[in-house]
Formats: sequence, structure tokens, C-alpha cells
Amino acid sequence: MWPFPNKQAPIVEQKSLGDPTAELLELFGAMPVGTSISNAEALSVPAVSAAVRLISEAVASLDVKVKRKVGDIEEDAPDHPAASILTRQANEWTSGYELIRDLVAGALTKDVGGLAYVTRVSGEAREAIVYRDSIITVEFDQVTNEPRYRLSNQPVPASSIIHLRGVFSRCPLSMARDAISMAKAMEDYSNGLWTNGARPGGVIQTPNKLGTDGVKAMLAGWKAAFSGKANAGKTAVLYEGATYQQMALTSVDGQFNESRTFQVLEIARAFRCPPGMLFELSRNTWSNSEQQAKEFVTYCLIPWIRALESALNRALFKPEERSEYRVCFDVDDTSQADLTARATAISTLIAARVINPNEARDWLGMEARAGGNEYANPAIDVSPKLGTPTPANDNNPPPKQEAA
Repeated sequence: MWPFPNKQAPIVEQKSLGDPTAELLELFGAMPVGTSISNAEALSVPAVSAAVRLISEAVASLDVKVKRKVGDIEEDAPDHPAASILTRQANEWTSGYELIRDLVAGALTKDVGGLAYVTRVSGEAREAIVYRDSIITVEFDQVTNEPRYRLSNQPVPASSIIHLRGVFSRCPLSMARDAISMAKAMEDYSNGLWTNGARPGGVIQTPNKLGTDGVKAMLAGWKAAFSGKANAGKTAVLYEGATYQQMALTSVDGQFNESRTFQVLEIARAFRCPPGMLFELSRNTWSNSEQQAKEFVTYCLIPWIRALESALNRALFKPEERSEYRVCFDVDDTSQADLTARATAISTLIAARVINPNEARDWLGMEARAGGNEYANPAIDVSPKLGTPTPANDNNPPPKQEAA
């Protein structure tokens, strides 16, 4: 019994083994030791942390807007509470950028996915909070796969939870755990190799029998003289007729760096990132780098963006608002770095009368200007104020000349 009747009893967190992590499986003997790697160890592999940061920060850096459909026209709705959560402050200590980044990072590194709780006032979303691991838990119905959420062991409605999950109900880090474990093992081996300078690069041969004590004394002296980075490169002095024979590198030693490079490629495949964006540039050229950037947007970012938009639409809008409002990420921002290509595309779209100048200025973050709502081709349509006739074409034949 709780001894203080005037105070609320603390909530006791109950953990479940219904969805055990790899660490728990190894702890209880369900997985052989050495085949598992914790999330913290996996993120210490540079290729893994680079992939997670690349995807999560790229999605969070995109321009996000709340759109409202009025008739056949869709317009921005910056005054909606969801827009404030996503573009300004998700809560008092988290920005909208950090909220989106942490949701995507959670979906990339945790099988349960990225989770956030939405606080509502009179049914409207006011803030979104990403709690620490195990504070928000989820269980799935065995028949319908319907999720049931708990916050600090108290049930909460699904409409109050932003839940971003990966495919197969597993995250990329979990599905690539073996490849990441091998990359980590190679990294540890390389670190030990260079830290311990007494690597057996050769064999000491002696014509005399040294015995156990003699061998130990020789090894102790060899390590004291040449082990460690400070003693690297010193000249070896042998005694009692001992000789030193250099050992040649094996094929495994020669291919060690290539093996480490291959593990970077495996990790890139798991996260669907171009290898060049993980700074593996051995096969990058000027032409395929641009193509890889396009494939990164099409095959990696957009699937996560669409899943995130659906999760946000489900949790940030009232049921009656979902047919009218939606969250939209502007993928066009990914081309901002290539200013020449962006300017050429905008100029071509204006000339083709697909967009008007004010729509193009909106893409660039500029204010509308007078007369910019007209769909006109600036290359052939000249303002009548200038007194210059419109050039002749098939739709505008030249005037007939009258005979003198």
C-alpha cells in the first residue's frame, strides 16, 4: 500500500521482453556472444553515424509547411498550431528541426521506430515531446497489427503519438547488424595493430636453446625496446648468434583496407545511401556523383519523407481536419546547392508558362512583385509599355504590307 494518501503514487515502469533488443538476446543466451553489437557501439562506427546523420539531418533541413485545400486551390496555413510545432518550437526545449531529426534518427536506429507524444489543448496540438527510450512503449495486435501505446505505463490514444517506423518493422541498423559488427571488429583490430607496435613482422631465430626463461627474457626485452609508438623505427640489436627474418605480408594483410572499404559499401546499402555521401570516393566521378545525389533524394529521402508526412498528418490534425490540411516537405530545396541548374530550371518553367514569376520568387524565398502573376514568356512577350511589337510567330503573323 502507498503510505501517503494525500500524494499520488509514483508510476512504476514495467518492461517487457515481448520485443527484446539484441543486447537482451545476448544476455539471456538466445544469441551467441560476439554476433551482437549494441546501438551505442554501432553508432561509434563512422560509416553508420554518417549515414544516420546524413538522412535525419537532410530530412530535417527541408522546408516544411502546413497546406490547406480551399476548393481547387491549396494554400499555406502558417497560423495552424501544427505549423508552429514543425517550423518554430515543438516544445519549450526542442525546436521543430530537432523534433524531425530525432524522429527520423529513431526510425533509423530503433526497431520500435521514432516516437513522440503530442500534447493537446481543446483537441488542438500544442507541443510534441520526444521522450527517452522505454518511456513510450508500443504493442501490436497479433491479428490486425493495430498499435497500442503507453506513456509511463499509462494507455494513450494512437492519435496522440507520432510514430515513424521502418519497413519490416525493423530499423536499417538492426537489419545490418552483422555487417556493422564486422566493420567494428576490423576497426578494433586496426586500432590494436597500430597501438601495439610489437606486431610480429618477423621471426627471431637463435642457434642455442634458450629454454622457457630465456624465451620470456628475450620477449620482455624485445617488447621493452620496440613496443609502442615511441619506440617505432629503432634499430634492433640481437645477441648470442640470433638472427631476424622479415615476414612477408599475407594476402589477407594486403586486402585489409579493401575489406574495410567493402564494409562501408555494405552499410551504405543497408541505409540506401550513395557511398560517395559516406565519403567512400574510390569510384566517384564528376558524372556519377551528380547521379548519386539524385538517387539519394529519389530512393532514400522521399520514402522517409512520405512516411513522416503520414505520421505527422495522423497525429497533428483533428480527424475532421485531415481532409483539409496536410504537412508538406519541399523536396525542391535539395537542389539549392546547384544554383546554375536551379536558375536554368526556373527560367525554363517560366518560359514554358508552367509557373509565373511570383511562384518562382516564392521558391527562392523572395516577396511577390507587381505584375508577377502573369503567365508570360519573357523571351517573346514584351510589355506594351515599351512600345515594342511582339515578335512574329505562327500564332502572331506579321502585318500585311499594303501596296503603294
